[in-house]
Amino acid sequence: MTIAVTYENGLVFQHFGHTEQFKIYETDGASILSQRILSSDGQGHGALAVLLSGNKVDALICGGIGTGAQAALKDAGIRLYAGVQGSCDEAVRKLLDGTLVYSESANCSHHHEEGHECHHHSEGGSCHCHH
Repeated sequence: MTIAVTYENGLVFQHFGHTEQFKIYETDGASILSQRILSSDGQGHGALAVLLSGNKVDALICGGIGTGAQAALKDAGIRLYAGVQGSCDEAVRKLLDGTLVYSESANCSHHHEEGHECHHHSEGGSCHCHH
């Protein structure tokens, strides 16, 4: 199983549509076999699902993610584990051992304006964007 995690400085990046890097983990379903960094090359939102699909990703761990991106991932057959915070490596280990806490509704709905920040808040499992 190939797992991608939105990545920034070792942590799960909290805004899928603005992800500059993914950490890609090749696993055997129980342990990590290898890992590498994949650049998004400035692609955003729907194009990221195509990038992940092209890299044979089976599952994505991320923070906040909008409904359009969720639909694009679903259409690409990529399982989504959203609303996750903290270390990328730890998140993948927890996914593999069945203890990852995630939200199926970690939704980041906002206006695409310059200067907004997206902060995931664990209470309620949703992504609240602030201008």
